[in-house]
Amino acid sequence: MPEPGPTEWGQSNGVGPWDEAHLGPPPDDPRYDPELLSDGDTRNVVDAYRYWTREAIIADIDQRRHPLHIAIENFGNDANIGAVVRTANAFAVDTVHIVGRRRWNRRGAMVTDRYQRLRHHDSTADLLAFAAAAGLVVVAVDNVPGAVRLEHTELPEHCLLIFGQEGPGITDDAKAGAALTVSIAQFGSTRSINAAVAAGIAMHTWIRQHADLGLAW
Repeated sequence: MPEPGPTEWGQSNGVGPWDEAHLGPPPDDPRYDPELLSDGDTRNVVDAYRYWTREAIIADIDQRRHPLHIAIENFGNDANIGAVVRTANAFAVDTVHIVGRRRWNRRGAMVTDRYQRLRHHDSTADLLAFAAAAGLVVVAVDNVPGAVRLEHTELPEHCLLIFGQEGPGITDDAKAGAALTVSIAQFGSTRSINAAVAAGIAMHTWIRQHADLGLAW
């Protein structure tokens, strides 16, 4: 592999052009992008996907996706949406569902939205109808009375985790439509955890319970 360098977002290691002197002729596998082989690959991708086309990467992830869906309900701080998308991509979540506004700040996604399935719903009712048709159990994540501890709960394998915006939390429609509401144990003075952080905790809980860790990078 060529020497690392800065990526498109400046923090991780990219690679330069394919080095024929040390690596031999460039691969003729159709998954590889001739332009990236010639110019280098500065994208935010794992080494296994270096020089691959975007389409090839997506196709490979599609074979690895988990039956976990994430729903983001009307986030007031849309920077949190990007952070949720980035984490969902890391865990090979099937789809991230965004309820409400279509436009959001993609900067927090660190370009992972290019590889993650995204779906928009105009309302929570639309989201719940999708979940029912897809056979997904809806689990709301919120620190509200009646919620059970996430730490003590076995999450459904075919699951849609739904998160509301900070402050108001999940909507009444989401509360009514959820088969289960879970909360994350807290011990300090703050009333709530950042919504994107809470989503990451919940996603990783599902991963620990259901994913084959032998398939992780």
